[in-house]
Amino acid sequence: MFRGRDFLTLMDFSRPELESMLQTARELKQKLLQHEPHEYLRGRSVAVLFEKPSTRTRTSFQAAIAHLGAQSFYMRPDELQLARGEPIKDTARVIDRYCDALVMRTFGQDRIDEFARYMHNPVINALTDLTHPCQGLADMLTMLEYKGQLDTIKVCYAGDLWNVCHSLIVCASIFGFKLHIARPNGYEVNERIMNFAKRKAQQTGAEILLTDNLKQAVKDADVLYANTWHSMGSAEKEKEKRARDFAPFQLNQTVAEAAKSDYIFMHCLPGYRGEEMSDEIIEGPHSVVWDQAENRMHTEKAVLVLTIT
Repeated sequence: MFRGRDFLTLMDFSRPELESMLQTARELKQKLLQHEPHEYLRGRSVAVLFEKPSTRTRTSFQAAIAHLGAQSFYMRPDELQLARGEPIKDTARVIDRYCDALVMRTFGQDRIDEFARYMHNPVINALTDLTHPCQGLADMLTMLEYKGQLDTIKVCYAGDLWNVCHSLIVCASIFGFKLHIARPNGYEVNERIMNFAKRKAQQTGAEILLTDNLKQAVKDADVLYANTWHSMGSAEKEKEKRARDFAPFQLNQTVAEAAKSDYIFMHCLPGYRGEEMSDEIIEGPHSVVWDQAENRMHTEKAVLVLTIT
């Protein structure tokens, strides 16, 4: 079902396929907790090319690759011939001869799409400006662990309308849950993402709402999801303006009182206390942020095992 397939965006997969990935992730997580060996990729090699800074994505992928018994090769972009103008298609075809997969974190979706076009082995999207499918998969695993099922929950998202938000929108449209996105007027979602979500929601009954009313978005939510107001590569030059625009959309204990009493708080990190969230909510009893971060490793293991083996 998955062998040799690229993992470029969650839009490329059906609900049963994503559920299969999540089930595999749960099984691999259990093996790690029980200290059971699971070196399913022994003897394999994975190239890891990051053109953007990273903490969780790089560490989780390299740990996942090590647990699976494979060898990872971290490639700094400034050390590759790409930095001197070598065409992507030439670099891609060479990496394809050496390694069993490429994990890439980059800027435009077109860059990773071009690598995939010229490689036979799977290319795995570790983040682009358009989408963050690995984060989306980890988010779904976390919500499943705490809420039991996805199609009956309501998620309130407050933060930048960038790659993490896009992946969450795609997940909502596929799994059929309510996603209310609180943001200032004038900030809109990528058209390609919304067009996909609208079509899919007609089949699944998903409710995806963009609103400037934070209280409405939070009301009776099962999940409160905060994210930075200035995503890497998108809005760092607009920090002051965004700080003013998004200030009324901070998730904190007072705001959270309108959510369900057993809500969970999520954040993809890095998080900025005092901006998109208060310190008390990320450090509070409803926070599952660290479990969410850990689940990045387990879901990435599933993607690696299913696409490489």
